[in-house]
Amino acid sequence: MREERRVGAYGVLRDSDGRVLLARGAAGCPCPGVWQLPGGGVEHAEHPADAVVREFAEETGLSVVVAGIRAAVADVSVFRDEGVALHTDRLIFDVEARGGRLRPEPAGGTDEVGWCTPGEAADRPLMPFTAELLNLPVTPLPADLPRARPAAPAGPTTDRRQRFAAYGLVTDPTDRVLLTMIADGYPGAGRWHLPGGGTDHGEQPAAGLLRELVEEAGQLGRVVDLLAVDNLHNPGALGPERRPLDWHGIRVIYRVRVDAPTEAVVTEQAGGSTARAAWFAPAEVAALRMTDVAARATGRRVS
Repeated sequence: MREERRVGAYGVLRDSDGRVLLARGAAGCPCPGVWQLPGGGVEHAEHPADAVVREFAEETGLSVVVAGIRAAVADVSVFRDEGVALHTDRLIFDVEARGGRLRPEPAGGTDEVGWCTPGEAADRPLMPFTAELLNLPVTPLPADLPRARPAAPAGPTTDRRQRFAAYGLVTDPTDRVLLTMIADGYPGAGRWHLPGGGTDHGEQPAAGLLRELVEEAGQLGRVVDLLAVDNLHNPGALGPERRPLDWHGIRVIYRVRVDAPTEAVVTEQAGGSTARAAWFAPAEVAALRMTDVAARATGRRVS
């Protein structure tokens, strides 16, 4: 079974009565007849927040603005006829309507859109991630549902990489901040970075971050909340392969607490991209050379 990955962005839009907007998959979509939050795949180099605005316009006819990030979840769909296990990282945003006229996507992926109360939504076949976000029972999709893998993005894909990762603003009871230094040979070498990294196939984002926290610094943490989504596009990134890549990184950032901190130690499982790990008092952070995402997360400017 070949493993593939994609990233999707979806929106929770409610009306004045508290009903949520859902869209039903059309005959040609991966899950026809199944309802889900409006949204879809994030294109290469596209910020996920921009993707959900674009998808809302295409699928529902409404223009929306992003109000904040609500959740990051992942699931795996198996397409046996194609021999593919597709891992989808799903970013769910709260959105607010700014105009437009409600309608399904013309000759596209949705054949019906509508407002639903929780009770009405519970009576419809729902994508599991949608049921979970609406606090409804999660049931598997029917086994006989005709399904097709989402189409691959158009255009050249050679040396084009999209990577989903989870990072943490990690603190201890004395408000020290845990940072990791990027090793030589990797983009950003020598700068202090947030602990975390790419998630594995089939792994939830928060679980991947806690795994990376053990590997990169030897710490046991707990996720407190989801802070932000960060987007990085570098069309000429130079990594360990020593050749340029069109690199698109999508990174979720959590707030993490380590209740019983120990000396930060990089383990062999870190994979070589982390040179050091250390705790810093808040007053020490300002003098560090940090990556852009670490600087923003800690409230400092990039040095």
